[in-house]
Amino acid sequence: MKGDVFHILNRGVEKRRIFITERDYLRFIYNLCDFNNKNNVPFSYFHRQKIHTKNLYGSATSVNPDNQLVDVLCWSLMPNHPHLLVQEKLDKGAGAFAKKITGGYTLHFNVKNGRSGVLFQGRSKIIPVTRDVYFFYLPYYILSNPIELIEPHWKEHGIRNLDKVISFLENYKYSAFSDLTGKENFPSVINKNLFYELFDTNEEKFKKDFIEWLKGYRRGEFGKFED
Repeated sequence: MKGDVFHILNRGVEKRRIFITERDYLRFIYNLCDFNNKNNVPFSYFHRQKIHTKNLYGSATSVNPDNQLVDVLCWSLMPNHPHLLVQEKLDKGAGAFAKKITGGYTLHFNVKNGRSGVLFQGRSKIIPVTRDVYFFYLPYYILSNPIELIEPHWKEHGIRNLDKVISFLENYKYSAFSDLTGKENFPSVINKNLFYELFDTNEEKFKKDFIEWLKGYRRGEFGKFED
């Protein structure tokens, strides 16, 4: 229903890598804007790519807010799966959004790589998020996923070099961390003001609280949200 919050995730079939090149990541990120639309996509990614070749980062696109299915609050992409946190703007918007972005990306990936068939492990998991203790920490969980790329066992043993991890997250292009902590990356993808309102935070406070959460992370605390 309108106003409900959902955690959306899906993994590549057989846990395969679904983002191989930078252009793959960019295609999915642009899909987060282009397909956040109750109507058909009015232009092709490839056409817009040609007219934005000098600036693939920054503003992705502008969809009429009245036509959006969801507000994207937070996101991160791992090599074999995406994580998204959204609030519905239309009833059943999260499901429609998930179907559009995975279907559109599968078509891109298959054409680009000369393959056919499914790319993701079935339908996306669309997990309703109630406003309990998990709600307030879920963005930390989503944004911390890329840490595995430089410290594969941090969840079991803790973070060895916190400064290195924070620097890595600040420079990791494929998540909302930069946008939420004051450095523009893909500002059009998320509704940052809504995020701050829902989570009662701001750029400085969010970063500070996120770092404190990393220091005290306990494996298993997210239960059903962990993949």
